[in-house]
Amino acid sequence: MADVVLHAETRNEFGKGAARRIRRQDKVPGVVYEHGLEPLHVSLPGHELLMALRTPNVLIELVVDGKGSQLAIPKAVQRDPLKGFLEHVDLLMVKRGERVTVEIPVVPEGELAPGGNLLEHVLSSVSVEIEATNIPDTLTVSVQGLDAGAAILAKDLDLPKGSVLVTEEDATVLQVLAPQAEELPGDEDEDAEV
Repeated sequence: MADVVLHAETRNEFGKGAARRIRRQDKVPGVVYEHGLEPLHVSLPGHELLMALRTPNVLIELVVDGKGSQLAIPKAVQRDPLKGFLEHVDLLMVKRGERVTVEIPVVPEGELAPGGNLLEHVLSSVSVEIEATNIPDTLTVSVQGLDAGAAILAKDLDLPKGSVLVTEEDATVLQVLAPQAEELPGDEDEDAEV
């Protein structure tokens, strides 16, 4: 089942000027890609799309004027680098049962072993091939009680049933580092005198 329903309008104008006119109407220009068909240029409601894209790999039921509804996932999103508003979005049409490759964020949970150890996120997300209607928001991994030197590899993650890991199995996702002692500025002078 789709997470969000968005109503889109087809558009025939292209280029910077047309895109600016669309954005002034609180809409976002976009392109919808479907296997074996020509790309479809659309304009999408700005606020609803922004809210939908807060969820990674959101499944969108896209209702295009005169063409019915289909399922889509975000393929690429362009944002203004300073203000953060949406400038353009590419969507990929998917069918129920179709497998897609997506990046799923990894979220650690639990407390590390005592001693001031640090948790380093080597990979913030992993690439997974999964059925389009079964994409989780995140992959949680327990770091409870891990001590310095411990590492969690991509193959250690608990993936949803029927999914296949695309990221290299031996890639380090999280690792626990021992705390680094800082040298005080006065210590160097004392060592030189001795």
